[in-house]
Amino acid sequence: MSRVQHLTVDEDGQDQRLDRWFKRMFPHISQGRIEKLCRKGEIRVDKGRVKPGTRLATGQTVRVPPLPDAEALRERNIAVITDADREMIQRAVLFKDAHFIVINKPAGLPTQGGTGHDIHVDMLAEALKFGEEKKPKLVHRLDKDTSGVLLLARTGRAAKALAKALQDRETRKVYWALVAGRPPRQVGTIQYGLVKASGHGPNGAGEKMHCVHPNEVDSTPGAKRATTDYAVIETIGTRATWVGLVPVTGRTHQLRAHMAEIGCPIIGDGKYGGNRQVNEGEGWGAKIGGEVSRKMHLHARSIGFVHPFTGKDMVFEAPLPAHMARSWDLFGWNLKWAPKDPFAIFT
Repeated sequence: MSRVQHLTVDEDGQDQRLDRWFKRMFPHISQGRIEKLCRKGEIRVDKGRVKPGTRLATGQTVRVPPLPDAEALRERNIAVITDADREMIQRAVLFKDAHFIVINKPAGLPTQGGTGHDIHVDMLAEALKFGEEKKPKLVHRLDKDTSGVLLLARTGRAAKALAKALQDRETRKVYWALVAGRPPRQVGTIQYGLVKASGHGPNGAGEKMHCVHPNEVDSTPGAKRATTDYAVIETIGTRATWVGLVPVTGRTHQLRAHMAEIGCPIIGDGKYGGNRQVNEGEGWGAKIGGEVSRKMHLHARSIGFVHPFTGKDMVFEAPLPAHMARSWDLFGWNLKWAPKDPFAIFT
């Protein structure tokens, strides 16, 4: 058990949520423990009580109460970074230089902590220091069950540059998905707005995005405009389709909600493509059945951007996860059939 500490927030902590800053500093402490310490007033900022979502500022002082060390937690079967975890996340690295790291995030691994999520990429980033003093910082995120390309910045300068490129839409992200049914056109754009509906679990767990007609977005409280481009790559009649997806905007669950809205839910998506989802094809919903895995079939296939410090064009591709590769083999689809950018053939 450590003693009380008083730590000063550095530049990397500017405008970061307290709970995420805390997880960066103490990755072996769970989200639930952080929330409890805040409720009890044991974690304080500049001597004042705070909530887990409180935003920090450079120079503030955070009171850190006595915390158990990683070895003590391991003895109590509480999640810490194991050798297997370290090997797994390091094996996921696709590229690294002095500025950033690119990984192929496994399906089922959360990007950040939350209720019931003690093991996540932000925690495992401790194993991606590769000689640096600080762990790399997440630049964007993927849903827990979505696999694929994920960027982490190794410096504060790189984090700001990459975040700006994402915000200014100067990156090109292409997703691959297996969806039930067949989209109405070979290539198209979905422009339904999205509004959040809170779930009934702890802290709003189970929240879901609802689609709003573009003409009703401005008059719907909380709704935000969202745009997704899609392109059909291969089909199995009207049963299932391999699509390329580009999220022009970056809303929560955007690709999942948009594809379900046009009658083609992503295979394995229980939230947006349940058993009641009916398609114009043979009515499989989000479950094709047979040998197709029930896991989410959504994969961040590639990301392209201009290197913020060298000016070089960078494009990274992530191999399909095993459950999606098996589905592709089942349908006889060859990955070589897909262009690097599935929209290029339509322009």
